[in-house]
Amino acid sequence: MSTTAYYTEEGLRKLQEELHRMKTVDRPHISHQIAEARDKGDLSENAEYHAAKEDQGLLEARIAKLEEVVANARVIDPGHMDTDKAYIHCTVKVKQVDGKLERAFTLVAESEADIKSGKISVNSPIGQGLLGKKVGDVAEITTPAGTTRFEVLDITR
Repeated sequence: MSTTAYYTEEGLRKLQEELHRMKTVDRPHISHQIAEARDKGDLSENAEYHAAKEDQGLLEARIAKLEEVVANARVIDPGHMDTDKAYIHCTVKVKQVDGKLERAFTLVAESEADIKSGKISVNSPIGQGLLGKKVGDVAEITTPAGTTRFEVLDITR
């Protein structure tokens, strides 16, 4: 069952580029490996052949999955988003209630998440805890490290 996921133009373009690379570079490379291994003789005892066939199966599964994701992807224009509440593609500035730590998180689709640049998945515990919150709301977020409370300071596009 496919689900719709929302991406920025950049995020969708990266997915499409990855899919293109898998089809035009990785797939022919694996086919070449299979052909070379096949030329070495008896296939029943040819470990290179079996490994290449397994790699091919894994690649084809990844291609099929990514094709489904791209087919069901929808691009959101952040310029048309309401910033009254925290939604996907909003940047949410928060402050730890029990501390002084302030941080900004941009809520993105899972495939666009990059914690080093402050982009967190809406499916992550923090992302889910912030979704739908307004400025002034306190989000109580349970993570593997424990429970943290964040006050929403600002929401921007």
